[in-house]
Amino acid sequence: MFADLALAARIESAEASLTAAVVRAMPDAGAQLIEIAGGVAAWARAGSPMNKAIGFGFRGPVGGRDVEVIAGVFRSVGEPARLELSTLVDPSILTAFTSRGFALQSFEHVLGLPLQGIEGGTGEIVVERVAPAESRDWGEVAVEGFLHPDGTGTGEEEFPRQALETVMHDFARAPAMRGYVARIDGVAAGAASCHFSDGLAQLCGAATLPAFRRRGVQRALLAARLADARAAGCDLAVVTTAPGSQSQANVQRQGFTLLYARAILGT
Repeated sequence: MFADLALAARIESAEASLTAAVVRAMPDAGAQLIEIAGGVAAWARAGSPMNKAIGFGFRGPVGGRDVEVIAGVFRSVGEPARLELSTLVDPSILTAFTSRGFALQSFEHVLGLPLQGIEGGTGEIVVERVAPAESRDWGEVAVEGFLHPDGTGTGEEEFPRQALETVMHDFARAPAMRGYVARIDGVAAGAASCHFSDGLAQLCGAATLPAFRRRGVQRALLAARLADARAAGCDLAVVTTAPGSQSQANVQRQGFTLLYARAILGT
């Protein structure tokens, strides 16, 4: 599968929309969100992974004044800025940021899977569709699974328990967020979520409790989400991973291919 500018723009726009939806759903008066130069700059709360600027480079130029406004969102709360920028954008967009104090910190990989047939999970695993805000199992399993990462290679970002619990609550409140809990013999073993936007199924994270790993939980959760995405009219599933991580290996085994990378810049 080939990612051209049009596809990258579609994916980055959906990511910006999801970021905005999560922040808008937060009850905290201190949350900030601005839409500027075709993207968004958001600050949710201290330490949140939703604190970022994303979506730039596809709908018009980014000028020096735009960069100052974007950086000002983070400067106003005393936190460093984080920018996620697709490597498919014109290099001048990158220069607009690096010439004003932004520096490269890391990369992310964006992978995609056309929504055609995919095998389901193993028979012992039952996947339930849940409302994240109403499911205790969904939040507890997701947090516990993310606290005990599995695998080798480049590590995913790590957050303390309290920060993860807060992130799960924030995601649960976002409109149209779908939750999934996988059970083995009636016991919650894994959790996942996804969001549908513009024909895209955004897979927002999945976790398995250590005691249930290597039993097909992730495959079952993926199959359930892809089936729902097809039923909803989506044509593509996308997921973001750290380069060379176990998460990337897992989704590539299920047929996902690398579309492009995101450069992560900060101040």
